[in-house]
Amino acid sequence: MPTHVMIKVANITLRAELFDTACAKKIVERLPIEARPEEWGDEFYFTIPVTDALDETATVKVKVGDIGYWPPGKAMAIFFGKTPMSTGSDPVPASAVNLVGKIMDDATVLKNAKGAVKIRIEIV
Repeated sequence: MPTHVMIKVANITLRAELFDTACAKKIVERLPIEARPEEWGDEFYFTIPVTDALDETATVKVKVGDIGYWPPGKAMAIFFGKTPMSTGSDPVPASAVNLVGKIMDDATVLKNAKGAVKIRIEIV
C-alpha cells in the first residue's frame, strides 16, 4: 500500500505517493524531510538521510512526476520536466534511480518553484 505524502516547495503543495518498495519504506521512516533543493534542469534533487543501493525498480527511463532515489548522492530526485540529458520531452536522470514514488498533481508547476531554498516532504 503506498504512503500518501505532501511535497511543499515555495508556495506550491503537491500530493504524491511513495511506493511499497524497500527503498521507499526507508524514506517513509525518515519523514518529514526538509532540505535545500538543487536543480538539474527541471529536476529537484536533495540529499536525504537514507542509504540504499539500486533495486529492481532501477531505471534511467523516468517520466514527469516520477520520484526517484539516486544512490550515488543519497538523494531524492523529483522530475518535473527536461533535464540536461533529455533528448525528447521526458526527463533523463544523470544515472539510474530507484523509482520510489510519483506526484499525483501536475508536477510541471514545480517550474515556478525554481530557486526555492527549502523543500519539505511529509506524510499526509
